[in-house]
Amino acid sequence: MPQNKQTTAAGAAAKIRIFRKNRRAWFSLWILAGLLMLSLLAEFLANDRPLLVKYKGEWYFPLFNTYLDRDFGGDFPTPADYADPYIRKNIEQNGWMLMPIIPYSFNTVDMEMDQPTPAAPSARHWLGTDDEGRDIVARIIYGLRLSLVFAFLLTLISSAIGIFAGAVQGYFGGRTDIFMQRFIEIWESLPQLFILIIVSSMFMPTFASLLIILLFFSWPALTGMVRAEFMRIRNFEFVKAARVLGVSNRRIICRHILPNALVSAVTFIPFIMSEAIVSLTALDFLGLGLSHEYPSLGDLVRQGKDNLQAPWIGISIFVVLSVLLTALIFVGEGVRDMLDTRKNRR
Repeated sequence: MPQNKQTTAAGAAAKIRIFRKNRRAWFSLWILAGLLMLSLLAEFLANDRPLLVKYKGEWYFPLFNTYLDRDFGGDFPTPADYADPYIRKNIEQNGWMLMPIIPYSFNTVDMEMDQPTPAAPSARHWLGTDDEGRDIVARIIYGLRLSLVFAFLLTLISSAIGIFAGAVQGYFGGRTDIFMQRFIEIWESLPQLFILIIVSSMFMPTFASLLIILLFFSWPALTGMVRAEFMRIRNFEFVKAARVLGVSNRRIICRHILPNALVSAVTFIPFIMSEAIVSLTALDFLGLGLSHEYPSLGDLVRQGKDNLQAPWIGISIFVVLSVLLTALIFVGEGVRDMLDTRKNRR
């Protein structure tokens, strides 16, 4: 193995050891991985459709296909309701079906409860139901996936735009830097909440539209840091030598400066992601975010506020959000320590 590859591998192993020494960050990473895996398997864990059905010798996969009521002995050409006692009886008499461990989806209303909603935790609903009779565990699982995917996309796109803008500012400087810096200052001074209120009054926000709206205000998060790093590194000897040799600006930015400037920017990505989750939850709580068709964690926060007589709603969502945001912060601290050059030298 060449010497430079050995050095790179040794440096990567040292950084991983530094990250693992931070026990809070290491355990938080496993917690985040578990929550992500749990949310990605939401349809297999919480669903009102069976995972597998064997009816009259034939196999059915309701999780991936939509079957009609008459396919299981019913009379209507509508999608089968597997909670219907008549359909369940036909399937049990002519075969069997395998239901998920939580037989409710995020929008399933339990019509067979013997108590008013919101129902208290029980063997039927582990964390109870909301005021519409929907299972809280199912809504938390689906809401975690929605929040994590939303935060990941928002962080990825906004960081890419912010890093690009900061790189252009810091590398070229001069009038380019002054013009872009004044533009960013004006852009950041816009009243974000008022704009969201105006947009929400014009149309119902969707996942994509809300992502674009928040992207307009979140991209400058890393611009200042990347700009400062580029201004510092562009005067190093190896950058000046590359210019003398006729290397293009794009190659100098991408190959020589950007990898060094990203070290400090990467440490802030978990914090930006946690801020994105808080922003989505807050907007949904205020009624300015996603509609009630989405399994939002912010909707559970709102229901916890509106139903103080049902403390299990507020306690459940408080624990979930606390664990999720705390784990993200601890992972960010671990990444910061891992990329700290002083600790790497030690």
